[in-house]
Amino acid sequence: MKKAVFLDRDGVINEDKGYVHKIEDFKFIPNVFTALKKLQDAGYELFIVTNQSGIAVGYYTEEDFKKLTEYMLKEFEKEGIKITKVYYCPHHENGIIEEYAIKCDCRKPESGMIKQAIKEFNIDPNQSFLIGDKENDIIAAHKEGIKAALVKTGQGLKYIQNTTADYIGEDILDVVENFILK
Repeated sequence: MKKAVFLDRDGVINEDKGYVHKIEDFKFIPNVFTALKKLQDAGYELFIVTNQSGIAVGYYTEEDFKKLTEYMLKEFEKEGIKITKVYYCPHHENGIIEEYAIKCDCRKPESGMIKQAIKEFNIDPNQSFLIGDKENDIIAAHKEGIKAALVKTGQGLKYIQNTTADYIGEDILDVVENFILK
């Protein structure tokens, strides 16, 4: 079985400006490349698990999301970082786009995206971690028996008083160096 790190996107990898869907609005958080390179060098598979309710509520299309994801993955490739797979949830039960306006098992705090990766890539939850900036990320990880860290970047500061996270870090590099790889 393989070990993995699951990463939320907005607020962990890139600045969370609310419904980020354009390349010009996508800004990497400092230290992301360094942190992910360290994880990769330590043998971790890297996955992104991201809620994208902006699709369901009509702020942007699934095509817009895929275009931005392609850009992000190319930027990671330039830095020698391979993301094994990006999982995303386009659903929201109060959405206005009918096909996405459902209650699903993939929207965090549900753990469907993580569960799928575990099954698809033979991931060992006991050797794996999640890094997120919302309590819903932490809950989803814990449902699958995965240790989870909350970062203060993105929306993390809203949750630090009442989080069930196993670690609270300043940013992704802090989590990697002082929690995952320590």
